[in-house]
Amino acid sequence: MRIHNTTTPFGRRTMTLDHVAAQMDAEGLHDKPPVDKWRTFQDIREAREKIGATDRSLAILNALLSFYPETVLSAQEGLIVWPSNEQLIARSNGMSPATLRRHLAVLVHCGLIIRRDSPNGKRFARKGWDGQLDQAYGFDLSPVVARARAFAQMAEDIRAERRALRVARERVTLLRRDIAKTIETGIHEGVPGNWGAAQTRYVEIMARLPRQADRTLVGEIGDELEALYAELRQALESFVNSLKMNANESHNEQHIHNSNPDSHKESEDRSRNQEEEPSSVENDRKVESLPKRDLPLGIVLDACPGLIELNGGRAIVNWRDFVAAAEFARPMLGISTSAWAEALAVLGAREAAITLAAIYQKGEAVKSAGGYLRSLVDRAKDNKFSTWPMIMALLRAKLDAEEPPRTQGPEHSDGNRKAGISVSPSLLQNLAKPR
Repeated sequence: MRIHNTTTPFGRRTMTLDHVAAQMDAEGLHDKPPVDKWRTFQDIREAREKIGATDRSLAILNALLSFYPETVLSAQEGLIVWPSNEQLIARSNGMSPATLRRHLAVLVHCGLIIRRDSPNGKRFARKGWDGQLDQAYGFDLSPVVARARAFAQMAEDIRAERRALRVARERVTLLRRDIAKTIETGIHEGVPGNWGAAQTRYVEIMARLPRQADRTLVGEIGDELEALYAELRQALESFVNSLKMNANESHNEQHIHNSNPDSHKESEDRSRNQEEEPSSVENDRKVESLPKRDLPLGIVLDACPGLIELNGGRAIVNWRDFVAAAEFARPMLGISTSAWAEALAVLGAREAAITLAAIYQKGEAVKSAGGYLRSLVDRAKDNKFSTWPMIMALLRAKLDAEEPPRTQGPEHSDGNRKAGISVSPSLLQNLAKPR
């Protein structure tokens, strides 16, 4: 409701809708239990914004309650107080008469008090022959009792909202600390990733949080920070897992090499026998018949030079550097963390990195890198996938692109080796087999 003009052109107060609403609340007062006036006043002060009261109007209400002699407001007793303006001004820390009248109107408008005017507009009380209060004119405090339960619920809701806001702000504070530490760790430890972009994104999120923000906005900022922290944490954990897998693979390879010194010779003999197979072998031979030895890092880098360019031109001197570069390229290809985790679990860190590098090298030929990787991992589970054919195909395509025309004579038969790719004769023989 709006605050209506409470006086007529003749100087008399008029009935307003606010008066009617307050009187309606007070009509059922006989059913209301007694309330502690100061506890209810604390609830009103907590909920003053919802009620529509101001600090100055509450100072006047506090003064009015102080004129009521009992601590408990009861419907069985008279709830009207009749202090003069001078007394109210003295108990409300001093204010001008005009300010007093304005804020008394606010209390009426908020439904906190009701005016009970005498015929001459004065505030006073009249006692009967027995000394008991017979009639009083002034300010009726009945709405305070009638709405005490509603005021208590409003105050509790506001306190709950305040607690939720405090928890939301603490969450934002903790996430800010964790994100800052994660970015610092990633940069300091040399973990592959666009940490500068992460820092920029963090600053942009925090720029949207003003000093005074409601719980909804603080919660939204917290959700965005939590999502950012999860991505950064996943990057660190994936890198650590890849290092652990590399260490385990190196340990296992060293253990097998030490326990079976003839294994390398057997592998070379098997590979030589496979490379000497006649050219009539079908192209769709099983993956199990492919060479079982690991691909040399140099050949993989020859086949997938795009990974070096993506690494900022920094040299990749070992498999650890290669796996780190693949980890860096993974989000650029749109490969989800779950797909990459499955590839690491099935293929191992090294083979997964080789597969990703080959996918990256294929470029636009692969429409969905994530889907392609999942399909290869599924084939690997059935022992139907190896990185050898992928790398050989890339090398063959590169050699074909750099091979001089065959019409120039046999003296150019070694031109493919002069084009900048250094490969072994056995590998050239493997590449020369029918496609």
